[in-house]
Amino acid sequence: MGSVPVALSLTASFMSAVTMLGAPYDTYHFGAVNAYFAIPYMLVVIFSAEVFLPVFYRLGVTSSYQYLELRFNRWVRLCGTILFMIQTILYTGIVIYAPALALNQVTNFNLWGSIISTGIVCTFYCTLGGLKAVVWTDVFQIVIMVIGLVAVIVKALMLEGGINNVLNTAYHGGRLNFWNFDPNPFQRHTFWTIVIGGTFTWTGIYGINQAQVQRYISCKTRTQAKVALYLNLIGLWIILVCTVLSGLSMYSLYHDCDPWTSGKVQAPDQLMPYMVMDILGGYPGLPGLFVACAYSGTLSTVSSSINALAAVTVEDLIKPYFTTLPEKKLSWISRALSVLFGAVCIGMAGLASLMEYLLQAALSIFGMVGGPVLGLFTLGILFSWANCTGGIVGLITGFAFALWIGIGSQIHPPPPEVTMSLNLSTAMCNISQLSNETSWTTATLLTTVMSEMPRNDRTETLVSWYSLSYLYLSTFATLIVIIVGLVVSVLTGGRKAQVGTDLLLNRTDLSCYFPWPSADERIDVADWNPRTDTAIGSINFGFGHTELDSIEGRKA
Repeated sequence: MGSVPVALSLTASFMSAVTMLGAPYDTYHFGAVNAYFAIPYMLVVIFSAEVFLPVFYRLGVTSSYQYLELRFNRWVRLCGTILFMIQTILYTGIVIYAPALALNQVTNFNLWGSIISTGIVCTFYCTLGGLKAVVWTDVFQIVIMVIGLVAVIVKALMLEGGINNVLNTAYHGGRLNFWNFDPNPFQRHTFWTIVIGGTFTWTGIYGINQAQVQRYISCKTRTQAKVALYLNLIGLWIILVCTVLSGLSMYSLYHDCDPWTSGKVQAPDQLMPYMVMDILGGYPGLPGLFVACAYSGTLSTVSSSINALAAVTVEDLIKPYFTTLPEKKLSWISRALSVLFGAVCIGMAGLASLMEYLLQAALSIFGMVGGPVLGLFTLGILFSWANCTGGIVGLITGFAFALWIGIGSQIHPPPPEVTMSLNLSTAMCNISQLSNETSWTTATLLTTVMSEMPRNDRTETLVSWYSLSYLYLSTFATLIVIIVGLVVSVLTGGRKAQVGTDLLLNRTDLSCYFPWPSADERIDVADWNPRTDTAIGSINFGFGHTELDSIEGRKA
């Protein structure tokens, strides 16, 4: 694959319907401070391109978790694979639910009918089409996503009399809250939580996540793979600007009559489709354009997730233990796995319906699971004395911490002074339109009940830990894995271990950009590495069905 389609696919994969619906509401309710995500996006791309990509590309791995067996042992690889599968299934459930929620709001289409149809369509084309189908559909889908957001922004600006009026209203409503440099890790969004926590969270996505790794290692050369990552950064910035402007426009329209607290919508993530119907409902085709925008985000993410799940299952759980299976049978197994994981992800969408903030829920999942795995990869790539004992102990410790804080934060929701939610007014709403005198959300109700319960000092301490910013989950988990892993490695003789330089970050990886050796010159590090052919390249059974069939046809 070339750099440009891979770059667009990388952007589309994780700029899903969760971003289309959740990010504008996040700006609407919590302010435009999340514009600082532009900084961690840049840092993430640099770390992914200069630290993780060179190692994966040099080894020619199909599954990024193959590296864990090369660096540590098979048990560490198995742990990493299982955690990835759990993370991806949970996240994909949220992604499937998000556009179904939008379609239900815009067209009154049955919610579960929409969820099931989304899952079936995704499963169908990514099972038959392979990675090329996923990448090229992502290219068209990211274009639709941008066009849909721009159409909403332009119409909202026209109604409000221009960008100056929108920014003025946002300023007086406290939405332009860029100057929060409080280092307190318990505040939801500040400059430091976004830059530090966002960098760790998104590095766990772009640096080591199979869905992204399998894209940039599909490029013809390492240089092209790096170019794809840096081009993808431009796409991330464009999407970020669009979602922030959408949120500010939404606040300008509804600053004196909030649709959520007035009962016009049932969930905060329905605000974006509500605004679309409100300002574009009279224009034939434009509401449908937004629905296509939301669905494009979902299809791009779900298809990549299903492909990645099938790939790691074949490479990490089947091929190492069933070495005699022929290539064609493995291809059919991976297709069947695509169908299976599609069904599982549809089921997980039901769980997503119980979550209030889709964007925060999605990133919390990446923090709880992606953080420990990021720490494990960092331990292996950067520290030559880390051994398998240190890796597994560090991983278990980091994951236990992340799980404890993540689950505790759901049981003990953080108080308003920590979430820093801004005022939502219903002053100008028609009283008859209000469903209740006071509109309570689950989070508000739980916070009120918890605040009235008697607590001792120990309970207060625990609750304050549960208020840790969701972005710092990944940061703390990663650091715990690295620190514990290094200490245990030193205590168990890690300094005496001999580690191949190909498994570590080398000086040449950071020196300069140069054409990478062709496929037949790559280092053969294990018997189960992807088979290569100088004419046709690597065959990946996780997502190369059409490629495999065409290769066999030419050989015949």
